[in-house]
Amino acid sequence: MGRVTGFLAALVIVAASVTLAMFLISLAPEPESRELPPQIPFVLTGTVTSSPGAIPVFGSGTVRPAREVNIAPQVGGRVESVNPAFRSGGRVEAGQTLFEIEEEDYRYRVEVAMADVAARQVALLEAWEQAEIATAEYESFSRRQAGDALAEPSPLTLRQPQLQAAEAALARDEARLAEARLALSRTVITAPFDGFVRAESVDAGQIVAAGQSVGSLFAADAAEILVALPDSDAALIPGLWELRAGDDSQQVTARVIAEYGEQGFAWSGYVDRAEASVDAQTRTVDVVIRVPDPFTAGAPVNGPAAGGNPPLLVGEYVDVEIEGIVMANIFRIPRAALQAGNEVWAVDGGGTVGIVPVRIFQRADDEAWVTGALQAGQRVITGGVQFAIEGMRVLTGPEPL
Repeated sequence: MGRVTGFLAALVIVAASVTLAMFLISLAPEPESRELPPQIPFVLTGTVTSSPGAIPVFGSGTVRPAREVNIAPQVGGRVESVNPAFRSGGRVEAGQTLFEIEEEDYRYRVEVAMADVAARQVALLEAWEQAEIATAEYESFSRRQAGDALAEPSPLTLRQPQLQAAEAALARDEARLAEARLALSRTVITAPFDGFVRAESVDAGQIVAAGQSVGSLFAADAAEILVALPDSDAALIPGLWELRAGDDSQQVTARVIAEYGEQGFAWSGYVDRAEASVDAQTRTVDVVIRVPDPFTAGAPVNGPAAGGNPPLLVGEYVDVEIEGIVMANIFRIPRAALQAGNEVWAVDGGGTVGIVPVRIFQRADDEAWVTGALQAGQRVITGGVQFAIEGMRVLTGPEPL
């Protein structure tokens, strides 16, 4: 009897639990029904901008001097004095004395050469006198022998070779005097142009030899940047192969930008020439950008500089923007909008995708210059989908800042 009672009690508990659960479920609110979102992908877009004018050509390179020379004396001797400006980093002007070599030995050579010239002048006068005497004697003898036929006198009779030898000896000693004076003048070593001292290794009391390099100097009037460009970019520079070095009458303008203390600074330049060969390693064309007056302060790119405007320093790595060919029907688009196969996915106002083939002329970090069936203000897909087909529907969001 006890076993039946326990079974009935368990059955009652289960039934009560089920009844309570059903009651609680009936009290719960019904879940809100929602429509499934449409299966249309969401994409990011950018805007097409009409950009008629010059297509920029971007490159980079290292600043180098337009002219640089080694400083070496043409005569040897003991260094007597050195200009304080002739130090690494110093600025000198054309004709300014860099250092002087002791000149006593060279002055003595000038005095000896002057004495030799004076002696030769006396010898030449004597030769002239003797030649005139010989000529007069021969003419007197000829008058006394008027009836007899006389042979032409020999040059030795008239002392012409002796006179010529005296003239030649004087010319030789005058040349030696000029040489001695030239050597004396070369004891003062001057700057060949306005510039900066890159390096020097000379001091007072030092013995230097003729031709011994004691420093280097680079010009301050111009600097150059060698920019290696692929032929596709070089082809965008107008008249590149007609440019002549040093001829700035047909300038292709360029802008040089250098970073200095978290700030960008710009200088104006132009394309001076292109190397007439292709680099064997990189297969690029070397284009030379010339910057006049590089040591003037650069113009800040983004607002005033806190610590002053620097010059364009030799050896600095810079970015270069060259003014390329001018085109009328060209567009600027976000670079991310370029798709494989040189095409762009354009989106119309209704969210429909159109596949537009384009010709790419230039790529920058964030932009590209193209031609094709685009319109200014048109939106192009920059992200969100991996592929697209003509007529596909998409949802667009705001353009990235």
